[in-house]
Amino acid sequence: MDRAEARSENGRAGYRRSSRSDRGEARRRELLDRVTEDLATNGLVDFSLRRAARAAGTTHKVLLYHFDGVDDLLIQGVLRLRQRRVSGGLAAAGRARTLAGRVRAIWPVLVADEALVLDQAIGLAMYDAARYAVLGQDASEQYMPALMSLCPPSWSDDRRLEVAAMVLGTLRGFLIDARTSGDPMRIGAGFEALARALDREEGADVQG
Repeated sequence: MDRAEARSENGRAGYRRSSRSDRGEARRRELLDRVTEDLATNGLVDFSLRRAARAAGTTHKVLLYHFDGVDDLLIQGVLRLRQRRVSGGLAAAGRARTLAGRVRAIWPVLVADEALVLDQAIGLAMYDAARYAVLGQDASEQYMPALMSLCPPSWSDDRRLEVAAMVLGTLRGFLIDARTSGDPMRIGAGFEALARALDREEGADVQG
């Protein structure tokens, strides 16, 4: 994405914002749906207002009426894709009986087709934190409640928070390894260690 273009697009004056009427909100959701699908297919590289307008089948002026610029579109599209990932992961985890089993069940969802664009979003947050820090901050805010919900309901909030934070950090490491090395044996070995740790944590209730 070109910085000069982004500054111009985000700072462009003269376009009235959507009135947030029911009709305006429906149109806004429709446009965001189309832009989100473009992001899921083509990733964040070279994303621009022009590309978003082509994907949405409209003009940049219409997009600027409903959104605050190219960064607003990118961020909202990423958040929507991430929420789809969270929902899919929870649905997959619901069929498992143990905490370790639930964490294992979400892995195929994490590495599904939309994984690349979400990995790119974290990279963007690291590369240009001043502009895209929200992409990293919101990732934890979206994932942590879902991971905490996988823990036994009898656990305290602090315990669920601790275990969810451990799982999130570990899975992020696995995702980086999957993207950079593509070594399934190493990731599988890591999962075995994570599963044993989660089994011990969950088994501590029985032993106690």
